[in-house]
Amino acid sequence: MIRRRVVVSGDVQGVFFRDTCRRTADAHAVAGWVRNLPDGTVEAVFDGEPERVRQLVDWAHQGPRTALVDAVSVREEEPEGLRGFEIRPTP
Repeated sequence: MIRRRVVVSGDVQGVFFRDTCRRTADAHAVAGWVRNLPDGTVEAVFDGEPERVRQLVDWAHQGPRTALVDAVSVREEEPEGLRGFEIRPTP
């Protein structure tokens, strides 16, 4: 199991990024969460098998069709053993 924290910048809020991320994570059996941040970025945490998490990180570089991703930062973290994938509120 691995965990990656991803922050995506660009035109990524108001374009169904979070919902599409949740559906994509569910389809790949990746646990974690996604949320909008006040600065206009989107933050996500992906927990799961290395190949599946890599696929989600790759997806984040494009996002849904309506998004315009400018940059993605990825940080490795210790897995927490999360279950399911949720959309969290903006902090």
